[in-house]
Amino acid sequence: MRLIFLGPPGAGKGTQAGLVSQKLGVPQISTGDILRDAVRAKADLGLKAKAFMDSGALVPDDLMLALVQERLEKPDCQKGFVLDGYPRTLPQAKALDRMLEAERQKIDAVVFIDVKDEVVVWRLSRRRVCPGCKALYNLDANPPRMEDKCDECGTALVTRADDSEATIRTRLKVYRNETLPLVDYYQAKGVLKTTAGEGTVEDIFTAIMEELSEVGQV
Repeated sequence: MRLIFLGPPGAGKGTQAGLVSQKLGVPQISTGDILRDAVRAKADLGLKAKAFMDSGALVPDDLMLALVQERLEKPDCQKGFVLDGYPRTLPQAKALDRMLEAERQKIDAVVFIDVKDEVVVWRLSRRRVCPGCKALYNLDANPPRMEDKCDECGTALVTRADDSEATIRTRLKVYRNETLPLVDYYQAKGVLKTTAGEGTVEDIFTAIMEELSEVGQV
């Protein structure tokens, strides 16, 4: 099964994509993973992407698509994949469709995790990270055993700069302008599956799997 996960920042896309990936036995693929792997391999596409990343610029759509295509051609993707964080814009979505169609493939379902803005702000503002081992916590959903201390290494936890309320609301504005139009795009294609992103991780996962059972192959 070939899946895409959509939703605002803080919706839990990565967590749910990982659970679905494990359940279906197909790889979870994020843009971050693709870029890191390409740069680490020092391949031609990876070096081109690194040049943009090092300068602080966004990796262009055509280069990002080439990196995605290269990853999807690997043997572990033959039975399917879960795309997490790509596509982010309508041009990227259309380019991905054209690329898959050329390979006589298609996206089977797009899981949209719908979360209200205020919930996103609350969740992300309650997130904490360990500057030492990079472990992530949430003061409500996944609190550290000791207040403000990392369970793994004991380092004092910090709030990331991009988890301030002002930054979160800016990210939500970008999401609404650039990514939210994908909901209508995939709805028109008849592949959108919407799940409320509020509740426990287990409840949301169960709801997603129920939605995907209608597609088959689950």
